[in-house]
Amino acid sequence: MSLLADVMSFLAAAGLGLFVGALLTEAVVLVPMWRALEPREFFTLHAAHAHRLYAFFAPLTAIATILVIAAAATSIATNRSPVSASVVAAVLALVILSTYGLYFRRANASFAEASVTYEALPGELARWAAWHWFRTIVGLMALASALLALRGGRSL
Repeated sequence: MSLLADVMSFLAAAGLGLFVGALLTEAVVLVPMWRALEPREFFTLHAAHAHRLYAFFAPLTAIATILVIAAAATSIATNRSPVSASVVAAVLALVILSTYGLYFRRANASFAEASVTYEALPGELARWAAWHWFRTIVGLMALASALLALRGGRSL
């Protein structure tokens, strides 16, 4: 086993752990709070703080994804066992990243522009929460795969 592959597996698991922890916090703390607000309050709060969430999540998402892909590439290059767990973690991280382009970019922009009607906001926040839980669960699966890769156990 390569020291570089071991270090990359550790960094990938650590990065995913931080990222998934942040996703879980958003899911169980922020999203329920947003959904409990009146539409006017939500749009005011979103306008005041959305840039902070983006400034936090954008680099965290990018760094975690890059680390997981680098760990998979290093595992493949060094034939570090279990390569399959590293690759699964990387693919799942890319699935999470794809949700931004598939849904969150547009949804977040509609919140920033307050272009969602007050009547439609509860439904859109419910849709946002569902997409967010999807990426959070995928993140948990990616973290489990990264931990399997870190453990150096049998292939999946």
